Amino acid sequence: MINLIKFKFGLATDQPTLELEPTAITVFVGPNNSGKSKAITEIAEKCRNPTTGSNFVIIDDIKFNGLNKTKSEEFINDIEIKNNQIPLFNNLITVKAGKNNNIQRPKASILDALENPNSSHKELFGQIYLGPKTMILNGSNRIKLVDEQNGGDMQKPPETSFQKLFRDDLLRKNFSNLVFKGLGNHAVIDPTHLGKLRLRLSAVAPPSPEVERGLGETSIAFHAAAQSISNASDGAKAFTGILAEILAGDPKILLMDEPEAFLHPALAFKLGYEIAQSMAGTDKHMFVSTHSSQFLMGCIQSGIPINVVRLTYRHGIATARLLPNDKIVQIMRNPLLRSTGVISALFYESVVVTEADPDRAFYQEINERLLQKQRGIPNCIFLNAQNKQTIPTIVTPLRDLGIPVAGIYDIDFIKCQRVEATRLMDAAGIPPIVQRGLTTTRSELDKALPKANSS
Repeated sequence: MINLIKFKFGLATDQPTLELEPTAITVFVGPNNSGKSKAITEIAEKCRNPTTGSNFVIIDDIKFNGLNKTKSEEFINDIEIKNNQIPLFNNLITVKAGKNNNIQRPKASILDALENPNSSHKELFGQIYLGPKTMILNGSNRIKLVDEQNGGDMQKPPETSFQKLFRDDLLRKNFSNLVFKGLGNHAVIDPTHLGKLRLRLSAVAPPSPEVERGLGETSIAFHAAAQSISNASDGAKAFTGILAEILAGDPKILLMDEPEAFLHPALAFKLGYEIAQSMAGTDKHMFVSTHSSQFLMGCIQSGIPINVVRLTYRHGIATARLLPNDKIVQIMRNPLLRSTGVISALFYESVVVTEADPDRAFYQEINERLLQKQRGIPNCIFLNAQNKQTIPTIVTPLRDLGIPVAGIYDIDFIKCQRVEATRLMDAAGIPPIVQRGLTTTRSELDKALPKANSS
């Protein structure tokens, strides 16, 4: 649906603005107050009304893909409200524009809006097509996604996620399996409250689709033994509801702020993994703003190509950088980088890497005290590299991602052999011409210190 997103800024004030071709999932990361949530809101507003955006601060413009003529005709046929009692002139037709709104437009204009959404009729495209198919999953409504839903008319196409799951045995089984991997219980759709569909979590899988969908004594007993989702934790509700909407919901554009809310880290990882897997191969786009390294790791380890965009805002300057997937995967596959929590650095303005954990604790405490005097480094994470030789292993990939990183070495750095010292200075980005001077200085200090001690 979305072909291109243009941001208002890029890597720096003198660099081109970022232009992004969305994959199935785009994850916004960065420090607090960097614009992640604002980006989600602006994308949603632009999808609902493509002509808006004059007051936007993150998103400059969005280009959309249109439908082909056949799909446009089919869509119009689905949303047209036919009323033979009221004749319409000038080829006007009445169509649904969301749940509670109808509009009248010439059919030719609607066709043009669907086929050419970046044209003069793009507002119409948002009104009748993409706007109703855009959903923000916020803290409250993602829990309500599992609320009881109407059973609907079985003679008509399904209108809700539960209706679609209830009627499609294969889709429902896939959904149940995903929930089981995350929660250890099978998600089942209970129709025994006549006219309503309820979600339950069962310790055992349904003996057959007929039992799950039936109204006989066996079906009633099976559902009675399962736990109502209304009695589950908020984390279980959010996890289950989000997956149901992705698999069976109608929205083409899904936007979610802080998916880790209500979830413990392990479940946040599983949600990221399963969301990425579920979105693969669909024509949907999901945009996520997160502070959770676990959720991000789940998305990345799914193996599905995703976009990771790092936003920052400091001293009145905003930046946007698309982080290369291969470099993030490189971090994820390195046991040292995983164990030291390097991926968490994506959510901070800057990073300091020390040789050992006592060093990390010492320098972090100094920084905390300096911050109380308005002299420290704000929004900075301190990481422990375990030894001097592994500091470059952490510093180099983070610098490659555009994250400001400093390494702190003990004074015995002056005793390093030339090859090792060069490696340490290369990781710090010190130019070779400067390194030559530092090498001379290190040598002189190495000679002077023993003399100072002897005196």
